[in-house]
Amino acid sequence: MSTIDLVIKGGQLPDGRKADIAIAGEQIVDVSDSFAGQASRSIDAKGCIVLPGLVDLHTHLREPGREDAETVLSGSRAGAKGGFTALSAMANTSPVADTAGVVEQVYRLGQEAGLLDVFPIGAVTQGLEGKTLSEIGAMADSVAQVRVFSDDGHCVSDPLVMRRALEYIKKFGGVIAQHAQDPRMTIGSQMNEGAVSSRLGLKGWPAVAEEAIIARDVLLADHVQSRLHICHLTTAGGVEIIRWAKARGIDVTAEVTPHHLLLTDDLASSYDPIYKVNPPLRTESDVHALREALADGTIDIVATDHAPHPLEDKECEWQEAAFGMLGLETALSIVQKTMVDTGLMSWDLVAERMSHTPARIGGYLQQGQKIAVGSTANLTVINPTKSWTVDRDLVLSNSANTPYHGHELPGLILHTFFKGKQTMNNGTVADKESM
Repeated sequence: MSTIDLVIKGGQLPDGRKADIAIAGEQIVDVSDSFAGQASRSIDAKGCIVLPGLVDLHTHLREPGREDAETVLSGSRAGAKGGFTALSAMANTSPVADTAGVVEQVYRLGQEAGLLDVFPIGAVTQGLEGKTLSEIGAMADSVAQVRVFSDDGHCVSDPLVMRRALEYIKKFGGVIAQHAQDPRMTIGSQMNEGAVSSRLGLKGWPAVAEEAIIARDVLLADHVQSRLHICHLTTAGGVEIIRWAKARGIDVTAEVTPHHLLLTDDLASSYDPIYKVNPPLRTESDVHALREALADGTIDIVATDHAPHPLEDKECEWQEAAFGMLGLETALSIVQKTMVDTGLMSWDLVAERMSHTPARIGGYLQQGQKIAVGSTANLTVINPTKSWTVDRDLVLSNSANTPYHGHELPGLILHTFFKGKQTMNNGTVADKESM
């Protein structure tokens, strides 16, 4: 056997088994009841859950162009603290990630940070304008090997453009990640359309604006036999459309964010823009529909939609504030609170929804692997019995727009390992030099 660098002792695997996990280099070399060999060091994981490294299919890292909000490095640090070993960087940067040059820049910045894999997502259209297809083929053939394409923040609203994009990505097994939002029905919208928006006098964002695009796109994906992914699903009606599409055998997947599993539109009553997000927080009944759909597999994955903003973009009037919330450092805790502690999901399903399946959708071969001999040592260790209090002044993001400031959340992430290297140790994220 190779020289053992590390043994994680006595942790519980997602399937409920307790095991010692031995790591040599970048690989797991032994998973057994009791590892008897010698190792350079060991970590006591008794009472903890050991998960495969988390994979986020929807992250805004802002670089290039808005480094005041986030950089690839600061986002990587926040990701490592949240238990992630892979992030997918959305294309709404400045310049837009619509060329091979920009996605390669983001990819290389991720490699330089060295804390996790950063996979750039390419824009579907030039400049996110929804008119002309971007350099999809060039981005797919680039060093970054882009396989996920999205105009996130902007819906690909033209059905012909969407059809052509779905056709184009078939040749290399790509996927279109659609931001389902009819732009005509959401002009000037500020929050969920309903009783609360009427009472507050804020322009409503109707559920049908999301559902109409989902319905259109699953039919298009069926027509051209291509892959479709629905970003940040928020409505009970959208859930039913996805359920219908899957029953028909349409190749569609969907994600839900942690904040849409927990928070509701009544929080807008405070007029605090920290709760202003795109798509908006919905009703209690929507939240319960999303939880049930995540549990039964209608919704395939959890993705953060981590959207950092500088202070001045959030501490202003609601109508003028930017949309978006932080999500990387709190995601696993929110999933534990809403899904595990409520009995809706096991830790095995958490691993499926937050690691295995997002890696499969994105085509990230070294991510989302089972905890087994020969797998890449991407791991997250969480103590589910310990709680922690969110403090916006202590987040590792360059921004502080978390809606959970002062909230006590379950599940304390202790350690993160990326390709065998410890990127977080007892809550402290490593510097690249110390890894």
